[in-house]
Amino acid sequence: MYSGQRIRYDDDTPAPARPRQGKRKKRRRSVPLLAVGMALGVCLGWTLRSALPSQAITPPQTVPGAVSSQGGSHSGQTAAPSGQADVRKTPPDCPDWIEQDLLTVNDYSRPGTPLDAVTGVVVHYVGNPGTSARQNHSYFQNLAETHEAYASSHFLIGLEGEIIQNVPLDEVAYCSSQRNNDTISIECCHPDADGAFTQETYHSLVKLVQWLMEYYELDSSQVIRHYDVTGKECPLYYVRHPGDWQAFLDDLT
Repeated sequence: MYSGQRIRYDDDTPAPARPRQGKRKKRRRSVPLLAVGMALGVCLGWTLRSALPSQAITPPQTVPGAVSSQGGSHSGQTAAPSGQADVRKTPPDCPDWIEQDLLTVNDYSRPGTPLDAVTGVVVHYVGNPGTSARQNHSYFQNLAETHEAYASSHFLIGLEGEIIQNVPLDEVAYCSSQRNNDTISIECCHPDADGAFTQETYHSLVKLVQWLMEYYELDSSQVIRHYDVTGKECPLYYVRHPGDWQAFLDDLT
């Protein structure tokens, strides 16, 4: 292993002179033969290249890892389902109990990237106790200026049950890591650090998820926690109380 130290030569004795030899006769290079060899090599290379199938080389298209409002990049455990048929649908018109306030298109919270499909719904908590849906919406919008994180969600549900749509249902939101491309994300506000939702938040979550399930023809097994994608404790209360999460899933059916 290279130690990073400069090698010292302590012996200053000059090296013995090499005995002089008689002049060597210069070897004449056969220029014509060399040129012919190079030409044959080029021809052979083009022949082999033309025999191979041509393939378009495109750079990988990656979506930056989602950073939720509680912070932290996420590496995941659960990948998007593979081998499924194309289940993209025209997004539904939102009912009047959802306030649409779409973020402006920007690289940090609404990239404008089309969803591949909708094969699930992911539930999150904002991780910032006592904040409202409107405050979290402003945080997402301000990322276009601050550039401090990649974060957003399709919906925010507030402490009083109000629902704000941030991102269209046919576009990617930066919320669910490697499931960004095929899921709808919902961030829920909570009053305390334990992450438990208010009754108003809970009822709006059930109502919103049921509406999405009906339109996209999903079942309750396709409603998951952020935890089920990355192992992160989000939504915190439902990670630490799996029985209550199962009760929520039962309320959807």
